[in-house]
Amino acid sequence: MITDPVFYAVSVPAVLLLGISKSGFGAGFGSLAVPMMAMAVTVPEAAAILMPVLLLMDLLGMAAFRKDFDLKLLRFLLPWGLVGIMVGTLLFKALDARTVAGIVGAFTLLFLAQRLLFPPKPGSTPPPTWLGALLTATSGFTSFIAHAGGPPINAYVIPMRLSPVQFTATMAFFFFVINLAKWIPYAWLGLLDMRNFSTSLVLLPVAPMGVWLGVRIARHIQPTLFYRLLYLGMFLTGLKLIWDALK
Repeated sequence: MITDPVFYAVSVPAVLLLGISKSGFGAGFGSLAVPMMAMAVTVPEAAAILMPVLLLMDLLGMAAFRKDFDLKLLRFLLPWGLVGIMVGTLLFKALDARTVAGIVGAFTLLFLAQRLLFPPKPGSTPPPTWLGALLTATSGFTSFIAHAGGPPINAYVIPMRLSPVQFTATMAFFFFVINLAKWIPYAWLGLLDMRNFSTSLVLLPVAPMGVWLGVRIARHIQPTLFYRLLYLGMFLTGLKLIWDALK
């Protein structure tokens, strides 16, 4: 088990942010978790340590929002997300995690700039399905590499203007399947060892606190404020990922 105090000083806040992310902001704030933990351990090790934590969070999030998800949207998203997992598995050892972080960060900031400079007009059509397939596969891929799948799929789902609860529920079910699908490839790549697993158990009690906070926020927040917070999370995520890629 990891005993370095610096590791826990950055990991506990990271897990809290990840838990709050299950409220729907997480496509922004939650993507900061691995970069934060990477200040103390490598990116692959941080991703492996978070696997059991993510599973618990996903289960709690699904239980809280089990009646609110968009089934039709999920049926479209899940196959493409799994395609991204397959690509991530095949390319994992050939890719530099910092390069992936930089690409995701730049994409996140470009999407955010487009949304703020050219906001959608009332009655505008949702994004085309081909773009949704590409962004969702990208989400599965970046989720596999660094648990940073939120920004790409946000770029597709946010313009649909789902209610905060429906958005949260749909993302909770989507990422439950995506995170569950990563277990076998992570084991095959040798990332799931006892040192990482025992460290995960130490962090596990923090997960319900973050999820509880996120669920309460999602059920009481106004949609306008919800999306403003979501954009703020994406902005911070984009900056942090680009910083990690350049330093």
